[in-house]
Amino acid sequence: MTSVTLKELCRLGGCSADWVIELVDEGILEPEGPDPSVWRFAGASIAVVHRVRRLQKDLSLNLAGVAIVLVLVEENAALKRRLSQFDEEAALSIWQPGPQR
Repeated sequence: MTSVTLKELCRLGGCSADWVIELVDEGILEPEGPDPSVWRFAGASIAVVHRVRRLQKDLSLNLAGVAIVLVLVEENAALKRRLSQFDEEAALSIWQPGPQR
């Protein structure tokens, strides 16, 4: 799994360290490590940073609002996955008539 430092995340995400720390405080990002000087972020955090910036710009959301939107998006995706699995299971269990007598 690829990981990035705080400095790398800021460079790749086009943002400041203070702003990333706010994302961590809101629970939007979850770094590994005890403090910012040694934090490591999953590579997927880069996409999260871009998504947060886009939500703030497009919808004028504060970070608390962004956190709620991200949770709802993830819950929606999980529900869609479950529904898809249910649909597949239902399709397999459709009653089919036996041979004609």
